[in-house]
Amino acid sequence: MTDTRPILFFDSGVGGLSVLAPTRALLPQAPFVYVADNAGFPYGTKSEAEIAARVPALLGRLAERYHPRIIVIACNTASTIALAHVRSALELPIVGTVPAIKPAALASRTRVIGVLGTDATVRQPYVDNLAAEFARDCRVLRHGSAELVEAAEAKLRGETPDPAIFARAIAGLTNQPDGDRLDTVVLACTHFPLVEDELAAAAPHPIAFIHGAQGIARRIAFLTQGQQWPSTPGEGIAVFTGENRALDAMRPALANYGLSRSEAL
Repeated sequence: MTDTRPILFFDSGVGGLSVLAPTRALLPQAPFVYVADNAGFPYGTKSEAEIAARVPALLGRLAERYHPRIIVIACNTASTIALAHVRSALELPIVGTVPAIKPAALASRTRVIGVLGTDATVRQPYVDNLAAEFARDCRVLRHGSAELVEAAEAKLRGETPDPAIFARAIAGLTNQPDGDRLDTVVLACTHFPLVEDELAAAAPHPIAFIHGAQGIARRIAFLTQGQQWPSTPGEGIAVFTGENRALDAMRPALANYGLSRSEAL
């Protein structure tokens, strides 16, 4: 029998689309549900306690409603804070999204790398541990930007964000000691690959940007290897946890990611 259970992607907003895209490329037959917790957006300015309580409870409701075969927490902030809580609460595979510090350290020639994420992500002990394990010989600069998250959301609505937003985000790293030697930046928020071109244009010198979306897609493919899929290309549903007044503006972009219809939780 055909297995119609979807892959469920979860983020505070539209950032997880940067993970959805390479996953769809690897698994074109997979049905999928993309959930944007816009009622709780943004996560990056919330406390650890708020996120640790909200995310597992919400994913429990989503699992009951959509019966996914696997859940992808396509959000660095939620993953670095709540991943262990979700895994202990739900009896199905959970894939998280964590800053790609290891590949950034391997790629850097100057041994100065940046971690650009939300305020909540860049202060996490999880990031400390990744840096200590994989980038011990690097200087690791960190910067949190809430307005960069908003800029990515605006871009998906078809708006043109102020270029100064991207300049400030890059300057938050390059203006730190040794920032002039920065050659590699980890995009530690899934929103940020959506504005990678704008960040590159704002950089004062060439910088390589690294994120983990392709690796996450390969992990999803590995964990679902051998499973059955529908015979036709998978349908995508966008789910919003709160009222989305910008939905009409978002529809063209959502359709480009295979999200042909939407509904509210």
